[in-house]
Amino acid sequence: MPSDKTQKSGLPFGSEFPPSQVEPAVFPEMVQLLERFDTVRKEVGQQTSQKRKAELGQFMTPLTVARFMASLFSPSTLQTARLLDAGAGIGSLSGAFLARAASGGFRFQHIQIVAYEIDASLRKHLSRTLTGYQSGLDVDISVLPSDFIEEAVRCILEGTQRFTHAILNPPYKKINSASRHRLLLRSVGIETVNLYSAFVALTIELMQPGSQVVAIIPRSFCNGPYYRPFRELILAKTAIKHIHLFAARNRAFKDDDVLQENIIILLERATPQGSVTISTSTDDSFTDSEIHIHPFDRIVFPNDPEHFIHIPTSPERNQNEFLSTIQYSLTDLGLEVSTGPVVDFRLKPHLRQMPKPGTVPLLYPRHFSGQSIDWPKQGIKKPNAIRRNQETEKWLYPNGCYVVVRRFSSKEEKRRIVASVVNPEIFSTPMLGFENHLNIFHSRKRGISENLARGLSVFLNSTLVDEQFRRFSGHTQVNATDLRLLKYPSRDALTHLGPWAKKQRDLTQQKIDEKIKKLICQNTKI
Repeated sequence: MPSDKTQKSGLPFGSEFPPSQVEPAVFPEMVQLLERFDTVRKEVGQQTSQKRKAELGQFMTPLTVARFMASLFSPSTLQTARLLDAGAGIGSLSGAFLARAASGGFRFQHIQIVAYEIDASLRKHLSRTLTGYQSGLDVDISVLPSDFIEEAVRCILEGTQRFTHAILNPPYKKINSASRHRLLLRSVGIETVNLYSAFVALTIELMQPGSQVVAIIPRSFCNGPYYRPFRELILAKTAIKHIHLFAARNRAFKDDDVLQENIIILLERATPQGSVTISTSTDDSFTDSEIHIHPFDRIVFPNDPEHFIHIPTSPERNQNEFLSTIQYSLTDLGLEVSTGPVVDFRLKPHLRQMPKPGTVPLLYPRHFSGQSIDWPKQGIKKPNAIRRNQETEKWLYPNGCYVVVRRFSSKEEKRRIVASVVNPEIFSTPMLGFENHLNIFHSRKRGISENLARGLSVFLNSTLVDEQFRRFSGHTQVNATDLRLLKYPSRDALTHLGPWAKKQRDLTQQKIDEKIKKLICQNTKI
């Protein structure tokens, strides 16, 4: 098995890649043309309303990102390249590809570009800018106004349009389950929930063996049940060659105020899977980029039925990857985790600002601070209680000891997973309400022992768990499904942590991590 390799770079874009992939200054007019793209991109972006951008689900690619994406394609001996650019915008990505070809980064004798853009206002810029490359290259350009999903499905069914390269920044927008697009995708065996994954899946199907796809897409597909069919398609039909991760969520599309964790991925159609290059940078300047090469079993863990795609950002392995002591499922522990059942706007008539006779506590994330519970909380807009009656009874839990994890956190928080213990002694009512922004660990919808709850909370709040979760989850939401798929210490090990946790006056991160490390060392005899 190949070992992890590391390369660090504080150099500008392109310096960490082979010289053949960097654009030398022998074609300054091509570089100038590409820079004009970026000026047009900014002008068009300023002129386009946020509502229109949201309708199309498309945000145009900055110059630095476009050039980086074009640099990822492997050198080729092909005489003719057929490039697909789906959702081409003003042509920044195709332009970057052509600029690299003009500078000697490729050896193509002829290039054919098929660019799809449904927005007429963008299409005029796309045609005008791409034709500028025809003076220096043998290139045919087809700018198509067609709906890419409709056209791609037709081509797949007819067995036409096979491409050697694809470069895309697809639209980001949910697909309604009953929409025409969803039905079209199903007709070619593609099941997915967002336009970006639909565009990439269709592109993969349109590629010939050995061809390459470079795409900038949200990281959200890497885990979770909704994108599992998409992950399975990628793993079945392509090899993952390179993944680049932007550490700052608001930098890749900063001109459009897009807050999304994005990756750039290089896929190769119908070739054996090997090691994967992982690169990272804080933003789209790429000046602090680091590169690591990892064996594939660090990207997709063997025997993982969900096929989560992990993106390790350092060569060091997280301890959870190899510790036999942390290999238990929630089922093994006799526990379950569920999303809080009280959706407040649906039960609004039954909510009360403060507890009164006939009500029970309604717990929100803001009621928890570390291991403390501040309830009822004065001066907040959210209610503190919910009436207990025939309509609300099925949404309530018996008073008991539970562990709760907030479903949402900001990426800038120290931990993604923030766990707290619900102490039943605080409440005098027989039932409790848990709002929808909490996940609850329970046993058949009842409380668990205090020692098990406190031990579980310590484990979930450890840096070890946080690192494991960040590796496979690109979004700040912590779903019950994510928590079910984590691996845990044994029930006995967690229960033994409970009394120790209860004795701590100040349960700091350092204390938690030292205790978990000691537990691991004891169980693994290190």
